[in-house]
Amino acid sequence: MCGIAGLLGQFTASNCTTEILKRLTHRGPDGAGEWSAEGVWLGHRRLSVLDLSLEGRQPMISNTGRYVLTFNGEVYNYLDLRRELEDVGTVFRGRSDTEVVLAACECWGVEAATVRFEGMFAFGLYDTFERALWLARDPLGIKPLYYADAKAGFAFASELQALQPVPWLDDSINPDALYAYFRYLSIPAPASIVLGVKKLPSGCLLRRGANGVRIFPYWSAEASARAGRDKPLKLSFSEAADELEARLRRSVSLHMQSDVPYGAFLSGGVDSSTVVALMQAVSPRPVTTFAIGFSDPSHDESRYARAVAVHLGTDHHELILNAKDIPALIPEVASYYDEPFADGSSIPTFLVSRFAREHVTVSLSGDGGDELFGGYPRYFWAERIEKWRKRLGKRGSKLAAGMLQCVPNVFWDDTINPLLGHRYGGASGLSERVRRVAAYLGCSRDQAYALTMSAWPFPEELLGKSSRAALGPDSVNYPDLMWAEEMMLVDQQCYLQDDILTKLDRASMAVSLEARVPLLTHPLFEWSWRLPQSFKLAKNGDQGKLLLREVLYRHVPRELIERPKQGFGMPMGKWLREPLRDWAEAMLGTADLEDAGLIPGPVKQAWREHLAGADRLPRLWTVLMYVQWRKNWVKGRNACAA
Repeated sequence: MCGIAGLLGQFTASNCTTEILKRLTHRGPDGAGEWSAEGVWLGHRRLSVLDLSLEGRQPMISNTGRYVLTFNGEVYNYLDLRRELEDVGTVFRGRSDTEVVLAACECWGVEAATVRFEGMFAFGLYDTFERALWLARDPLGIKPLYYADAKAGFAFASELQALQPVPWLDDSINPDALYAYFRYLSIPAPASIVLGVKKLPSGCLLRRGANGVRIFPYWSAEASARAGRDKPLKLSFSEAADELEARLRRSVSLHMQSDVPYGAFLSGGVDSSTVVALMQAVSPRPVTTFAIGFSDPSHDESRYARAVAVHLGTDHHELILNAKDIPALIPEVASYYDEPFADGSSIPTFLVSRFAREHVTVSLSGDGGDELFGGYPRYFWAERIEKWRKRLGKRGSKLAAGMLQCVPNVFWDDTINPLLGHRYGGASGLSERVRRVAAYLGCSRDQAYALTMSAWPFPEELLGKSSRAALGPDSVNYPDLMWAEEMMLVDQQCYLQDDILTKLDRASMAVSLEARVPLLTHPLFEWSWRLPQSFKLAKNGDQGKLLLREVLYRHVPRELIERPKQGFGMPMGKWLREPLRDWAEAMLGTADLEDAGLIPGPVKQAWREHLAGADRLPRLWTVLMYVQWRKNWVKGRNACAA
C-alpha cells in the first residue's frame, strides 16, 4: 500500500511537489521516490509489503523505457499474470506486483491489462511515447484516487489534502457535494468537497493526452449485476455453499500474500469471523487477530470476538476503551478524512487499525459481506413492506406509518422487544427498526432510500438552498429490479465505495496499515449476483447472509454468532450528552456555524432535542464533522501559504 501523486503542466518544477509527498508520508513511511521529465512529475510514498528490496521502488520504469508507473494497492493474481508474461519473453528484475502491472500494460495495452487485474489498486501510468497520462481505479473503489484538471495543468493524488499545495487548485466548496454529504454522511463520487477536484469513479480509466481528458469504464457494477441475474446458478443451497467456500478460500489465500507480518480484524460478527475462520483453515500457524471494545456494554462486541478467537485458536489481542479516551481523538481522526465524513464508526475503525499496527503491517477485514450477501435489515424487509403498501394503499400506508411513529420508543424497546426475545432490536433498539419501517411505509419506493438513509432528509433547511445535481444514491435507481436488489445494487455502487471503503482506507492508512478486503473482489461480486435471493435473505424472520452463514457454521458453532446485528460503533449519542458535551457545544457556536455557511437554527434545535433525550446523533454528527473538517482544511491551506 502506498501514496501516489503526479503533476502535468507548468508547475511541475515548483516546490509544491515536496509538500505533496510530505502529506502522503503516512500512506508510505518506508521510502519516497520521484520521476520527472519536461512538463511531467510522478511521485510515490512506499509502504513495503511485497518485495522489500530496492527492486520494488517506485516510480518504476518499464523495460523499454516507454512507461513510468506510480502504483498504490495490491493485485492478488499477479503471480498468474507474471507466468503468462514470462511465457511470452518478459524478463522481471524483482518480485513485486507493481512490476507485473507495468509489464502487463506494456505487453497487452493499458485497458486490456487493467481488466485482468484482481485486487485493490489505483495507479498513474505515463506514456513517454505518446506523452499521455493514464489513471486507473479498481472495480469496487477500494483504493481512492483524486484528480484536478484545469487550464494551468493536471494533478492527481491518493488523498485530497495532498493536492492542496497545487498553486492553481480551485479549493472553494462544492455546494452540490456538501448537500449530498448532509444526506448521506460522505461525499459521493465522482464529486469531491472542493470544486476543482474530482474522484475517479470505481472501475474507470482516465486518459489525459493532447486532446484533453477522456474517462471510460472498463468494468461496470450494474452491467455485472444484470449479467449475473441473467445466468442464475442451478445449484442447491448446499452446493452453492460449497462453491462459495471454495471461492472464499481462494480469495483469502491470495489476500494473505505478504512479505511482512499480517493479521485480521475480528468483531465476532458473521463477516469478520468468516474471514478469520478461512484464514485459520489455510494457515499453518495461529492467525493474529485484533478486537477493540468499550466499557459501555451496549456497544461492546469484544466478548463475541474473544469467543470466536478461542474456538478457532487464533493469537488474539484486544483493547478495551473508555469514553474518556475518545474526545481528544476526534480532531485527530477527523483530520485523516480529508473530506467531511460522518460515519460514527470511523473512530473505532481508526482505533483497531492503530492497535493492529503495533503488531502487523497488513490486516484483513470483513467489509463487504453485508452488501454482497444481503446483511442489512432494509433488504429483508423490503418485499414485505411492498406487500403491506399494496394491501393498505397509499393513504392507508401513510396512516399506518404515522401511527407507528406516534408510539413511544420505550414501548418498543422495553415492552415489545423483550417479548420478541430481542430478535429484531439490533444495537439501536426495536424502536429504531420500527421508525425505519414506518418511514419506508410512509413514502414511495423512489423516495424511500433517500429519506430513510439521510442524516438531513432535506439539507436545504441547513444550507438555505437545494442541490443542482444528483449525486450518489440520488443519481441511480433500478425500478425493474426487486426492491431489495435495487437497494443492494445502489449500496454496492455508492454506500460501499463512498462510506465503508473510504472509512477503512483512511483509518488504516493513517497509521500505515494495509487493510485488505477478501470478500470484495469483482469475481466474487459477479458470482454473488448469480445467487437466488432466497440464498441471501430469509423469507420470514429477520436474517440475511444465509449462504455466508452456512459457510461460517462449518467452522464456528452457530450459537457463537447468532445474535441481533450490532455494528461497529460507539455510544456516541450518549457521549454527546456527557463527556463530549463541552466539545460539541464549542463546535456548534453560532459564529462557527455561520462561518461554515450553515443556518444555525435547525442545528440548535437538533441539539436541544438531543439533550432532551431524542436521538439526533446523525444530524449533529454531520455538522460537527463538517465544522471540524473545515477547520482542518483552512489550517492546511494556511500551511501552504506559509
